Amino acid sequence: MIDKKLIPIGGLKKEPFSGCHGGMRYYFKMDESKETFTVTIYPEPWSFENTPDCNKESSVFPMSDEGMDSAIEWLHKMYEENKPKWQDSAKSKMHLVYKKH
Repeated sequence: MIDKKLIPIGGLKKEPFSGCHGGMRYYFKMDESKETFTVTIYPEPWSFENTPDCNKESSVFPMSDEGMDSAIEWLHKMYEENKPKWQDSAKSKMHLVYKKH
């Protein structure tokens, strides 16, 4: 599942962080106040920018280790509560095709 060690809280101060787990994409971004960050989840296959807002769900957390713990807990909860939705969207994810030379 999603591991806190892979999400750099200090790095959020410089740029957003995105990832995916089992068809659920997630996007972390520090808010303008620099005291909180927002985590948005949305289904595969599109990027954050190309996914309609109606398909996104967000939650705000304090910019701290405790806030990151809460964000990870929220991601786990949202995945488990909507597992069939995420598994279905995983079927639509992009696949890399390698051309043989």
